[in-house]
Amino acid sequence: MKFKEYKYKINGMKFTVGVGDIVNNEVKVEVNGTSYTVELDESQAPKAAAIAAAVKRPSAAPRTETGEKVVNKPAAPAGSASAVKSPLPGTIMSFKVSVGDTVKAGDTVCVLEAMKMENDIHTQKGGVVKKICANVGDAVLEGADIMIIE
Repeated sequence: MKFKEYKYKINGMKFTVGVGDIVNNEVKVEVNGTSYTVELDESQAPKAAAIAAAVKRPSAAPRTETGEKVVNKPAAPAGSASAVKSPLPGTIMSFKVSVGDTVKAGDTVCVLEAMKMENDIHTQKGGVVKKICANVGDAVLEGADIMIIE
């Protein structure tokens, strides 16, 4: 069971409280590692519709009326330069290509560490690496140019 965790300090004492899902006016609660089943007062219990509304989360990507993902990618003219951009903030761990290398669309060109995870960064189009805009160990923001491919 998933618990939503809260930290409280009451009269100088620290408490870690995990609160589970409400099922039939009962909720599982864990206080500093000790489990309890708590029965909610009928007037305090949320209604099923309110719970369903709270659980419903929006899609990560916008969608059309037919349910297809909306993808807005600008069309670059053939032969034009294109930047490989950082998809999230992180630190450049390594490069898999050098200036002058030929790459295909989808090739891994560098590794970016973000939130203690290594992420392979891929090209969107093929071509020749014209410029590397960052160095190993550099911290980059989301959307920053990592390299230029022509």
